[in-house]
Amino acid sequence: MTGAKSGSPSPSLWLAPNPSKRWGELFFLCYTPFWLTLCLGIVVPYKLYESFTELEYLLLGLVSAVPSFLIPVLFVGKANLWIIIFSYVGNYFWTHYFFTVLGASYTFPSWKMNNVPHTTFLLTHVCFLFYHVASNMTLRRLRHSISDLPEKTRWFFEAAWILALSYFIAYLETLAISNFPYYDFVDRASMYKVGSLFYAIYFIVSFPMFLRIDEKPGDPWNLPRVAVDALGAAMLVTIILDLWRIFLGPIVPVPETKRCLQPGLPWFPRHSDET
Repeated sequence: MTGAKSGSPSPSLWLAPNPSKRWGELFFLCYTPFWLTLCLGIVVPYKLYESFTELEYLLLGLVSAVPSFLIPVLFVGKANLWIIIFSYVGNYFWTHYFFTVLGASYTFPSWKMNNVPHTTFLLTHVCFLFYHVASNMTLRRLRHSISDLPEKTRWFFEAAWILALSYFIAYLETLAISNFPYYDFVDRASMYKVGSLFYAIYFIVSFPMFLRIDEKPGDPWNLPRVAVDALGAAMLVTIILDLWRIFLGPIVPVPETKRCLQPGLPWFPRHSDET
């Protein structure tokens, strides 16, 4: 954890010194207003979703996510690969923790995989790209600001910032989609306060790990290393979420009418009861 005083410094204290990584971060930042305006500025406020079928929801996800993948892959594919793996695991596995622990439910028409709408796989990709680029920039700036402090103090400030930013982003996302009626919670107030902490676990793990990609001059990452790193981050999040499920349990009682019909994960109790 060193300040940006050596190597090939970036013209900005916020952006990556690696030209390819810097290009990717700037692209993802510039692309974010497009899909945010489409989803939260047009579809939700004008309630276009009321006439959506499975096809329209899938098209919305594709229009939002595909450009963020196809355009950068020509220049920088490492960030996309890391987020694809991490967000895929998050949707396929961790969404069922939202059903079981947080009392969440999807009620809009959608084609699904493991009872998770395809649309959420696509939208999660662009959301997570934005979140992780924002985290990269703030962590980079923070490291420069505290580079003269003792090592333990730097660790403390960085850990505190990761925790605060993770919770803020988790809370903000939950609040931002509150006007979409087909992503519901048993107790929305509990979701805002406690559920956001549960969701923040994703980012407490992923933010510092994602930053490491091509961050040190002279230490370029290849795609296998990126993939293994993303899988490692995903495994660590899975362990922490399951420890919460086992030792803390649901944040609110989840009635039968709100429970997911397909448990999705074989280690969840309902799956064991049915088999």
